[in-house]
Amino acid sequence: MQRYFLTLAYRGAPFHGWQTQPGAVTVQQTIEEGISTILRSPVKITGAGRTDTGVNAACMVAHFDLPEPLAMEPKAFVRALNSILGKDIAIYDVRPVAPDMHARFSATSRTYHYYALTRKSPFFYPLAWQAPPALDFEAMNRAARLLLTTSDFTSFAKLHSDARTNICRVSRAEWIPAGPDAMVFVITADRFLRNMVRAVVGTLVDVGRGKLTVEGFRDVIERRDRCAAGTSMPPQALYLYDITY
Repeated sequence: MQRYFLTLAYRGAPFHGWQTQPGAVTVQQTIEEGISTILRSPVKITGAGRTDTGVNAACMVAHFDLPEPLAMEPKAFVRALNSILGKDIAIYDVRPVAPDMHARFSATSRTYHYYALTRKSPFFYPLAWQAPPALDFEAMNRAARLLLTTSDFTSFAKLHSDARTNICRVSRAEWIPAGPDAMVFVITADRFLRNMVRAVVGTLVDVGRGKLTVEGFRDVIERRDRCAAGTSMPPQALYLYDITY
């Protein structure tokens, strides 16, 4: 058996998330169909994570197993796969890895970006969130620093999920400039819960609007209650940005 890692990116809007599900077009299903067409044999892939409907990935990693090594050169395989996947998915690389390497469980960290426009733009709006005027990003960063000393993220977890634990270790969480009229929230952790980043950003936005103090943000964390946190932010501005192994 030979295991391969795929590195890819996709725009989330056309898909019902990453994971294959009945009656829906998903990223995983689309790529599996593409690989199976090229190799003329059913192939299943395993992703590094599961992005929700509408969420983008600037960097996703997935693995698949073949009984024998690829009969074509990796670059030729990438070209063939890109030619049939359409414009919303881009395959960047395929490479052989050790059999015990796992796209999900071997990952040591993941980084997400959430983009906010600070001035109205007709060009970037579909892939970024239009922020209200005068958001206090300094206060939002003071609140974000509390995430670095937090381990239990129940307040930002999707209710009734199948996660065995809500414990995550965040190593970076901050808003930084992304150009003259944009800010990006960067968050890195060993793992993420479903809807976690969008819930964190929504609660930080409440701080930026003055609806919640930094101490109030701390209280939201400590209450371990999703109902105490802010609204989940729109998915189109969220990107899985990097994965480390």
